[in-house]
Parts: sequence; C-alpha cells; structure tokens
Amino acid sequence: MIHLKIFTISILYCNIYMSAALHWKRALYPSAYRVKRSSAALVNPIFQKTVEDTDLLYEILLSGMHLEEEDSTYRIEDEELASLRKVKALEVICEDVLPRSLSEIRRLGHQLAQRHGILSKEDFERTVLTMVFIAQRSPKTTPGHQRAMWADAMLELYKAIKGDLRPQ
Repeated sequence: MIHLKIFTISILYCNIYMSAALHWKRALYPSAYRVKRSSAALVNPIFQKTVEDTDLLYEILLSGMHLEEEDSTYRIEDEELASLRKVKALEVICEDVLPRSLSEIRRLGHQLAQRHGILSKEDFERTVLTMVFIAQRSPKTTPGHQRAMWADAMLELYKAIKGDLRPQ
C-alpha cells in the first residue's frame, strides 16, 4: 500500500516538473525544430560556432545579403562568399527558421519581452538576423501605419538584444 502511495506521488511530481519545464522552455523559433530539409543535422541550425564564423557573418552582411519576403529566400551578392560550404547553415536559418510576417515577428518580440535571463547563442543570432530582415523590409512598406508597425517590431527586438547584452 505504501508503495502505491509513493508511486502515485512520484508520478504527480514528475508531471508537475515536466509541465513547469515545458512552460519555461518554449521555443522562440519553433520552426528551427522542424526538419524541412533532407538532413536531420539541420534541426536547430546555428551559424556562429567560432569567432571565424562570426567574422564570416559580418563579412556576408557587409558584402550584401538580401532576405526576400515573397519566396522566403535569401541572396548573397558576393559569389565567392555564397559558394562557401559553411553558408549552408545560414541558408537554412534564413529560409526556414526566421519569421517573415509581421504577426510572427510581433509574437517573437512579445515573447522576448516576457523572457527573463540571457538568450541562447542560437536565439541571439536569429534575433539579430530577424532585425536585418526588418531593416531591409521596412523601406519597402507604404508610409503610415504599416511602416510604424514594422518600426515597433524592430524596436521590441532591439530592446531584447540590448537587455541581453546588458543583463541586470
């Protein structure tokens, strides 16, 4: 009889623990965990693993990387940089993981505002790349309310990045 009580309490405790863990571990970028390509290695991809990768991303951004909204593709102006094998992970991130619609980006901004603590390396990288997308997308919108909405979304992401760089 006592074993049954211990077993029941253990199951209840495990259920509560798992529910709490799932609540705090909501993915900021849920599409990163969905396999859309042939390789399972591309689940939750990350581009910047070393300092050299960070330098490469900076070089790609400076040379001209364009994120297209219509077909969710990206284009790198420099053909030499575009042909690097390392850029495959960046392609997956830009085409399959980053949010492209204003509603998805606003949801992301809200989740970042509610989040306490520092961002993971993957989430920081994706948030910065989402800001790059917004910066390229904003001038193409019609002036007025729509442009103000994109600017507000950019401001929310900026506040999250700034708060992550200066934790309190």
